[in-house]
Amino acid sequence: MTETNVQPIPSNSQHHDTPNNKTHVIKFRVTAEEKTSLELTCKLLNLSLSTFIRRAIHNVKIEKTIIVAGGGEETLTAVSTLLAQCSKVGSNLNQLARHFNSGGADTEQIRAKILDELADLTAFRCTPRKFWVNCMATLKHIASKNSDYTAIEAYLVYQHDAFTGKQLLDEHGKPKLRDSYLLDTLECGDFSFATACLLANRKYGKNTQRDDIKSHQYIISFDPRDAADNGLTMEKAQALGLKFCEENFSGHPAIVCTHPDGHNHSGNIHVHIVIGSIRTREVERKPYMQKPRDWQEGMKHSSTAQTMRHLRVEVMELCEGAGLYQIDLLNGSKERVSEAEYWAHRRGQMKLDRENAALNAAGQPPRQKKFETVKDTLRKQISSVLYRTTSFEDFSDKLMQQYGIAVKESRGRLSYLPAGRTKFIRAKHLGDKFEKERVLAALQANAERKPKVQSKQDTIGKLIDIQSRMTEGKGIGYKRWLTKHNLKVMAQTVKLLQEKGLTDEDALNQRITELETKYHDSLAVVKDLEGRMKANNELRYHIAAYTSTKNVAQQLKTAKRPAAFEEQHRAELTAYRVAAAYFKANNLTKLPSPKKLEAEYAQLASEKATFYEQYKEAKEELLKLKTAKQNVASFFREEDQTQQER
Repeated sequence: MTETNVQPIPSNSQHHDTPNNKTHVIKFRVTAEEKTSLELTCKLLNLSLSTFIRRAIHNVKIEKTIIVAGGGEETLTAVSTLLAQCSKVGSNLNQLARHFNSGGADTEQIRAKILDELADLTAFRCTPRKFWVNCMATLKHIASKNSDYTAIEAYLVYQHDAFTGKQLLDEHGKPKLRDSYLLDTLECGDFSFATACLLANRKYGKNTQRDDIKSHQYIISFDPRDAADNGLTMEKAQALGLKFCEENFSGHPAIVCTHPDGHNHSGNIHVHIVIGSIRTREVERKPYMQKPRDWQEGMKHSSTAQTMRHLRVEVMELCEGAGLYQIDLLNGSKERVSEAEYWAHRRGQMKLDRENAALNAAGQPPRQKKFETVKDTLRKQISSVLYRTTSFEDFSDKLMQQYGIAVKESRGRLSYLPAGRTKFIRAKHLGDKFEKERVLAALQANAERKPKVQSKQDTIGKLIDIQSRMTEGKGIGYKRWLTKHNLKVMAQTVKLLQEKGLTDEDALNQRITELETKYHDSLAVVKDLEGRMKANNELRYHIAAYTSTKNVAQQLKTAKRPAAFEEQHRAELTAYRVAAAYFKANNLTKLPSPKKLEAEYAQLASEKATFYEQYKEAKEELLKLKTAKQNVASFFREEDQTQQER
């Protein structure tokens, strides 16, 4: 392993870091909190305490020292090259800007130079993504109040249903062992993990209440590519897990178990570290330990924010030292999905799949194929509005107007209330992109972008019944907005009818009737052509399968061992028989030429395109005219009601 910096420290800093005349010693006292903060800072920066203090005294820029594992030097060099390239591109663009600002002419040579620089910028934007997207090792914590300590070991050793958590049984009714796992215990002495935890509870008189946390589980999941790219095996992962447990959970009875795959079959090797909540011996105090419970005997482990930050740093350093893929676990995620939401999504998707299977069996098309949780829907709705607004007021108004979502700010944090709920959902439970800082940044970026091309002016909306909306408890501001909206819609309606020459009611009804006939006729032709294209495609498929497997079927007749030959060529023979059955069912004694079928398919596709355009045009005009007719009827109905009230 080597040590290097992304940006080297100036040469004068080396003198301050390692002076030659170190003849004086300075001592000063600090509090425990100050000492812990200093040690943690130095650890995060990968600097010694003395180096950190010297740089602070001399006002030298303090930068993190990056520990580069084997092969990491290439990545670091590439990043440095990219940074240098970006600097050169920026310098060239500045020169071009000065050229134009000073009255310089626009030449073909200048244009070519600009295009080259833009291409370099695009390459710079895309290239770093290739380096960092491949990094993902994660750490997850689960606290358990289950007093049955044998249950966790059974979960690690035996197969369980992912949704119900129940053990899977074999044909004899016995629990099924996992196909592969490695398991070790630490700090348990001559006892099992469960016995060691129970003895600790009895000795220290703790974990006697139902709501007491009995154990903690930490799961380190490695990148699926680590096995192929970095030589990660179950044995190596188990050794890393044991090292991690010994360094961070010493004094606690513990189980370390490695599995070769995740529950979602992602192929990632992961390590379960389960510790009893009570420390059975005192350990040496470390910098991240804040309270006596973190090192004293008989105290309970607590997974605080400080502890989790320390453990994430440890996982990052563990992966760096082992040459594995890793990201910065200290930063948040764009969209954050909790354990509960993940399982709710999986259960909902499983239920939806069953319902869709029943609908398909009954010949009914399913309405929805992908299940969405409340938070999934909320994320999509917020995102759809966020990228179309330029101010926070506009953002809040459109969320309420389109989706009925209320937004509130409290202590600098945003919360969202979807329609039909009584409790706000905090932005941090949705993801970082929904936090106040990210939302304001996105709105600012939208405001700086060029406005998009406006939609066609001939499109019209529908009139909104103001009276019915006001009975829902809407305010006077909403009434003003509805009045302006209806006036704009009626102006568009009158303009459309005048352009079409359909200001007379009879003419309008006649045109709607003509369009309905054209619409239905074109749709019927399109459906017929689609059916013929489908039949043509299916026939070509079976002909190709029949032609390619015909020789295998003939060989079966002369095979010395037909059963063995059948088993060896089961796939080919199945395809041959399916094709032959299709030909028989359709009374095909002579197969048409594939080229003739392809030409017929192309002709059908061309006809479908023609009739589809007719169908599309009729549909668009029909919808506009029907909307215009409804608007006119609603307008005069509202006028009559107003006159009667007067």
